Amino acid sequence: MQLPTLDLVVFLLITFGNVLFGASFFFKNKTAGQFTSGGGNLPAWVVGMSIFATFVSSISFLALPGNAYSTNWNALVFSFSIPFASILAVKFFVPLYRGIGSISAYNYLETRFGTWARVYASLCYLLTQLMRTGAILLLLALPINALFGFNIRTIIIVTGIAVTLYSMLGGIRAVVWTDAIQGIVLIAGAIVSALVLTFSMPEGPGQVFEIAAANNKFSLGSFGASLSESTFWVILIYGLFINLQNYGIDQNFVQRYMATSSDKKAKSSALFGSLLYVPVSVIFFYIGTALYAYYTAMPELLPAELHEPGAGDKVFPHFIVNGLPTGITGLLIAAIFAAGMSTISTSLNSTATIVLTDYYQRYFNKNANERSSMAVLYISSLVIGFLGILIALTLVGVESVLDAWWSLASIFSGGMLGLFLLAFLSRKVRRMDAVIGVIAGVLVIVWMSLSPLYFTEGGLLAFRSPFHSNLTIVIGTLVIFLLGFISLKFFYKKR
Repeated sequence: MQLPTLDLVVFLLITFGNVLFGASFFFKNKTAGQFTSGGGNLPAWVVGMSIFATFVSSISFLALPGNAYSTNWNALVFSFSIPFASILAVKFFVPLYRGIGSISAYNYLETRFGTWARVYASLCYLLTQLMRTGAILLLLALPINALFGFNIRTIIIVTGIAVTLYSMLGGIRAVVWTDAIQGIVLIAGAIVSALVLTFSMPEGPGQVFEIAAANNKFSLGSFGASLSESTFWVILIYGLFINLQNYGIDQNFVQRYMATSSDKKAKSSALFGSLLYVPVSVIFFYIGTALYAYYTAMPELLPAELHEPGAGDKVFPHFIVNGLPTGITGLLIAAIFAAGMSTISTSLNSTATIVLTDYYQRYFNKNANERSSMAVLYISSLVIGFLGILIALTLVGVESVLDAWWSLASIFSGGMLGLFLLAFLSRKVRRMDAVIGVIAGVLVIVWMSLSPLYFTEGGLLAFRSPFHSNLTIVIGTLVIFLLGFISLKFFYKKR
């Protein structure tokens, strides 16, 4: 499908304008501190917008409306956990990291449990971000290929080079400022979509709510006690644990805590960025519900193949191309692309920071000067971007990129929250207690992540996890935390 020239122009102007703007910060990066934390004097509102944009990805922009279109608002419950996690972040996590004064999220783990804890957490983070970069690059290329007809591999390479360029040259300033712009474009695109859908109904805006209510589209899910289904409580608990991991030990967030000039500004940016996601996610879900009402009222506007079960994720892209005015379509495509670029640039900058602080300065050159530190940051950004492109190219043709990504992400990062909570909540837990807890927890996470793939056929159902997949991180974290304390009590009694 070829889009009108105006849409292509709007898309290219916004996208390449962001790249050039980000690269322009090159001249403000003279030290490693300026590259990784902006010298600690970035505006709080910009850092807050960056936290928001980091939280949202192009997956969210397409998947959340698709989910609401196909089912209901059950997945919105995830957003309800964000205020709790952000309040805990402001009360405990922001003061913790700013008090330590290290740009690395994993320095704290070393002070509590030794070198192994820092290496384990940082290595898991690096692996997760590499896979994330590759997956997002591919997922960005797919809609651009469908909309403009460009070659998928070419899109991956060009996008990867562009994001790597401005991330490498501009450092955290480029990432944060472009995040802020991309976040504004994303919100504007979502609001425009919601308004066009609402006021395009044959019988007026009220028809959206009539059709949605009649089909139970606003349901938040069952309030039952089942742990094998996607109930309200399962999603709420899952969201709380995921967001505690984000705010407590994710380098993307911790780095932003250090980018403002005071604890007060860091706290306000954390609150602003996290709480902004809640109303924006409501808009995403409303778009999905409005799409359902729109195509229920006018089914002839939707191709036959999109009426099939499982096609929900393709309905919003179809509407963007066919239901929005020319020019606005280009804005929406740019918003989707901007969300993905924001995610990738954040990953590149944070992983380069970890390579510098947790490996180069820790093991190779403890007295590294600014020149060598900056060289490591530039080279790391370049290498990580290159590896992300290679991973994306390898994933081309893989049927379920998201399934592969989520399984690997669960295994790589699932044990990090439990380890952090052991370190944070009890000063008595020792190194051996943490090791025992992490080994057991990771084994549980691997079992829960892979059992749907290997234990569903051949009479092996008895070995399959009885829990919903969203509970993987919850149960893995609890196993690490509880076994750490059990080990502590056991060894103390033995003594």
